[in-house]
Amino acid sequence: MGPQPAAAYVLHAFARTAVSQVSRDQPTPGFTQNRGARHYPDFLKPKDQIVLLSDIAAVVRAAPSFQPTMPRTGKPFSVAMTNCGPLGWVSDTKGYRYQAQHPRTGQPWPALPKRLMDIWRAVAGSASEPEACLINFYSATAKMGSHQDRDEADFSAPVVSISLGDTAKFHVGGPKRTDPKTRYELCSGDVFVLGGEARLAFHGIDRIHAGTSALALEEIELGCRRINLTLRRVTAG
Repeated sequence: MGPQPAAAYVLHAFARTAVSQVSRDQPTPGFTQNRGARHYPDFLKPKDQIVLLSDIAAVVRAAPSFQPTMPRTGKPFSVAMTNCGPLGWVSDTKGYRYQAQHPRTGQPWPALPKRLMDIWRAVAGSASEPEACLINFYSATAKMGSHQDRDEADFSAPVVSISLGDTAKFHVGGPKRTDPKTRYELCSGDVFVLGGEARLAFHGIDRIHAGTSALALEEIELGCRRINLTLRRVTAG
């Protein structure tokens, strides 16, 4: 099914609007912190989400989405993805890794949009700047199993996640897969940071609440209901 005409109009109407200055010296209402896991609800206002979405559309035109697969089984992930930045994360029968070229086109990844860099600088403190942004496209039925982000050489920098589109139920545990989990509702415009003690916490997406956002994501990826942007520092800073 194609995008709702009204939602598509909103995307185009705001595509040229300048994003508001990103600043979070004072946490947003509803801000929570738990051992380095920080949730910033409503970090991006609706018009800023739409402008950021236009940046992502430009990335996807240069670096089309692809379907990662599990290294051992070759089973496709339930999400499609692409990347931007000097490095991009890929998964296939050769394993999980970062590389400088798109696995299908062989071209370098597009540069990180300035708006993403602004968000990183607002929430990541003095950490070295990110080298990769993973862009995951979730359908209404997609999930992400509990996992750690540990393919990076530098764990001192946080992982910064930005949600666009439908609300997702997100869980964060501890350094062991069996540790108790805390669950969050990540809405469009929310930012979530895994740093400090939570940098190597197991985390994942339990489900997508379809129809909770009017953003016209299908203009970027057919069937997409949620986009997650994950900023990471890869090499030692």
